[in-house]
Amino acid sequence: MVLLNMYSVSHFLIWLTAGRYFLKSWQIFFLLSVSWELLELILPYEFAVEEWGNKVMDIVVNTLGFLVGTRLRTDGLVAQISKTTSQNHPGP
Repeated sequence: MVLLNMYSVSHFLIWLTAGRYFLKSWQIFFLLSVSWELLELILPYEFAVEEWGNKVMDIVVNTLGFLVGTRLRTDGLVAQISKTTSQNHPGP
């Protein structure tokens, strides 16, 4: 059984981008992520046919991507605020 495949990288990048630029809500993220995996159960395409272990890992990879994306959003804002503050109040 292969838990990670070539689609795992795209899952990570898609949710990293969503978390960084578009979504803030963990509830919406989980709804979309789990809904897609359930939709794959009925889609008649070869890419959607996978074992349960891979579906679970897809959600894990999605979560990691979204987590990293939301952290980049937060860390980026904190760094930007810190930089602006230090420019306005130079040190000794």
